[in-house]
Amino acid sequence: MDFSPIYEEDDNLQGNEAVIHLVLDDDTEMECVIIAVFPAQESEQEYIALLPISEELEDEEESDVLLYRYAEDESGELLLDNIESDEEYDAAAQAFYNVIDEMMDEEPTE
Repeated sequence: MDFSPIYEEDDNLQGNEAVIHLVLDDDTEMECVIIAVFPAQESEQEYIALLPISEELEDEEESDVLLYRYAEDESGELLLDNIESDEEYDAAAQAFYNVIDEMMDEEPTE
C-alpha cells in the first residue's frame, strides 16, 4: 500500500478537535476536523474519518464525512491514502458507523 501525506500538518486545535488541511488532487486545500481513527474488523488496516470545515457548510446540518486509509510513519507523521475499492470503502464505512454508535452509547444522558 502506498501511503503519502495528502495533508499539511496543522497544530491548530478548535476546542478538543484536531484540524488538518487536506491537499486535494487539484491542489486545492480543505480544512477538516478529525472525527476518529479506527480499524476495520476484517483487516488490520486503520482508517480515519474527517469532517470538512467550510463556511458554506456552517448553515447546513449535515456534511459528508471523508474516509481515508490511515497510518503513521516512524516519526509519527500521519499518512493518508485513498480507499480504492467499493468493498474496502463499505467495510470502512461500516466500521465508522460502529464507532459512531459506540460514541453515542457513551454520551451521558441528561
